Amino acid sequence: MDIRQLQYFMEVAKSQSFTRAASYLHVSQPSLSKAIKRLEDELDVPLFHRSSKQLQLTDAGKAVLNNTKHVLNSFHHLTAELSDMMNLKKGEIKIGIPPIIGAAFIAKLIGVYKEQYPAVDLRLTEVGSKRIKQGIDDGTLDIGFICNIPYQKENFEVIKMLKDPLVFVAHHSHPLNRHQAISISELKNEPLVLYQNDFSLHDSIVDACLKNGFYPQVVCESTQKDFMLEMVEARLGVALLPSQIAKKNSRGTLSSLPLHESDPLHLELGMLWKKNMYLSYAARAFVETAKRFFRES
Repeated sequence: MDIRQLQYFMEVAKSQSFTRAASYLHVSQPSLSKAIKRLEDELDVPLFHRSSKQLQLTDAGKAVLNNTKHVLNSFHHLTAELSDMMNLKKGEIKIGIPPIIGAAFIAKLIGVYKEQYPAVDLRLTEVGSKRIKQGIDDGTLDIGFICNIPYQKENFEVIKMLKDPLVFVAHHSHPLNRHQAISISELKNEPLVLYQNDFSLHDSIVDACLKNGFYPQVVCESTQKDFMLEMVEARLGVALLPSQIAKKNSRGTLSSLPLHESDPLHLELGMLWKKNMYLSYAARAFVETAKRFFRES
């Protein structure tokens, strides 16, 4: 038994036709039939019902198919790892970044990584944390940064990077700026500029408001922090932003205040990837670089 026989068997089972499988595999149908017959002889079981019009798996064939998927998946991981060893500093990493935190938290990290691995192609996608988790789960993303670490981590490996408190941001003329700190209950009658609902921070802020007995008066939802700040600057509402973003986007007409200790809200920046899936050398190197970067920041 060899890998090629299992690949042939998998394709015949998938297409339910020797003819279609032979065409897809670019081999002759007699050669394919002989390979499957040799596999059946080695296992001493029939894998297909050949008498019906449509080719069907026997019970033994179904069992072999289930195990074949695991074998071929392991073989794929092995060849990928060997390829990494031969091409250590090459590759591509698909990374999801929430746009609300991108420049403030990630730009310097990307620069540090590119200095070490200039041949690695980083494909950055700006979407909310919810869609990043979905992308990691379905394989369209390799690594993701998320704002608020999931409580259920069955499908993910998660590393906590930092915890940044949210602050109240308003035009400097706003009456609440006379306070030393702001409580969530004081936002009851305030128009709020909020993150779009595919951001985890959207849910955190709404939940905090509901716990204080009200639903926020949302005047705008956005994915872009600059637009949110412009809305606040135009006195159309107030916002709750991570402190590092508020500091790095400081404007002369805006001021920020901490939230009261009884109403803590934080951006929990985490990095995640799918559990039990092979990570390329380039992706593993990115994870290690990120760990060092946030540890030393």
